[in-house]
Amino acid sequence: MTLAIINSRASFGIEAPPVTIEVHLSPGLPSLSMVGLPETAIKESKDRVRSALINSGFEFPARRITINLAPADLPKKEGGRFDLPIALGILIASKQIEIEDVSQYEFAGELALDGKLRPFSGALPLALATKKAERILILSKESAYEAGLVSGIEIFALGHLLDVCRYLVGSKVFHPYKMPLSEKAPINGLDISDVYGQNYAKRALEIAAAGGHSLFMVGPPGVGKTMLANRLITILPEMNDDEALETATIYSICGKKDHLRFWQVRPFRAPHHTASSVALVGGSSPPRPGEISLAHNGVLFLDELLEFNRNVLEALREPLESKHVTISRAAHQARFPAKFQLVVAMNPCPCGYFGDNRSICNCTLDQIKRYRARVSGPFLDRIDLWLTVPSLPKNILSCSTNSETSQQIRVRVIKAREYAISRQGKINSELTNKEMERFCFITAKDQEFLEGVVDKFKLSTRSYHRIIKISRTIADLDAEKGIKDRHIQEAISYRRGK
Repeated sequence: MTLAIINSRASFGIEAPPVTIEVHLSPGLPSLSMVGLPETAIKESKDRVRSALINSGFEFPARRITINLAPADLPKKEGGRFDLPIALGILIASKQIEIEDVSQYEFAGELALDGKLRPFSGALPLALATKKAERILILSKESAYEAGLVSGIEIFALGHLLDVCRYLVGSKVFHPYKMPLSEKAPINGLDISDVYGQNYAKRALEIAAAGGHSLFMVGPPGVGKTMLANRLITILPEMNDDEALETATIYSICGKKDHLRFWQVRPFRAPHHTASSVALVGGSSPPRPGEISLAHNGVLFLDELLEFNRNVLEALREPLESKHVTISRAAHQARFPAKFQLVVAMNPCPCGYFGDNRSICNCTLDQIKRYRARVSGPFLDRIDLWLTVPSLPKNILSCSTNSETSQQIRVRVIKAREYAISRQGKINSELTNKEMERFCFITAKDQEFLEGVVDKFKLSTRSYHRIIKISRTIADLDAEKGIKDRHIQEAISYRRGK
């Protein structure tokens, strides 16, 4: 009786828990049984493996074959990634190939019927886990770029089952995979100078970028709300390697390989208003990330906010505070990061022209009240900056402008963020209440003034704290050590619109 043990990994959320493929050959009637809670795709792998072995010139053992995917209590072992380790286990157990030490490797890859290796989703988290285990990773050529984003790991990207066997037995030399030179990461070709006028809105956008604050824009159609939102990532600093890798991991498990080509660019997600709560937050079985996780370390833009289903928007309340989302199902639970910068835009009324001097609004006050009641107060209270975007003057498009470019604003944003991080280790929007007491000191006079404003406009305690955080960000943009009264006054102007 012969036994082979092969290392591989499953995919569970953004993690890659280890799975050991145990292949046992014993006397008896020819059969193949799989145990260890395999999903349907894995059960079907026995037919792919059989054809791949025969078409690669090997024999499929006419014996009783038992394949165990351990641990058995790990649910939802799915996908074709276990084809390659199962095939190798059968070859080793039947002594068709002999390998000195197979335990130093981890294998993953789907097999075509002719033995070619095919890509699979989730190669990046698998590579991260393999690196921690200090093993060598063997997978398909198509999955190599994804896994190669992880530095400090030895990867062999091979194209066929025969190549894997030749490498393992030492009959042919293969060199470790080397990442190609990375391309210059583009930022969607947009620039904030494309937006005419709207200097007040651009200032709010700069504050939002510097402090990581969420932004609410209201105004009539065609004034530039969407243009402004699309250009927020052009003034945000580049992600560091840890942020970029964490975001790329989410795209990896979703099979979105196009994003991985420019994996260092902050994501910008703008779901349509017909999106469901599952599409936005995540769900399915096994759990999959939604738009808020795909926007991790980037921007989530909700245009036409009031056209979204109210229940969908309410599902965003918890992730906005916790910066992650937990999806629970009967059999398992998955947690996905969701540290996104929220930008929302809406019209002031059903016709869109309430308060616009250039157009006539025919909406009644009751219609406007019902229209705005589509979104709850607790959700809106979690948004930091409130901004009214007015119509442009008639002659603005014909006038030549020398508006600042995204790069010029980005320099100030980076300096403000560096100033904040050197002081407190994080950006201002992430400060806790206790940290605010330490790093956002205001004078007794300013404290009294701010409390008066909160009382006059009936603002919540959350709004009070947000005003202080915004004040701290404005002070950082001015390179001021302390918060001045002018910073507080400007911050209040971005909450009064509420």
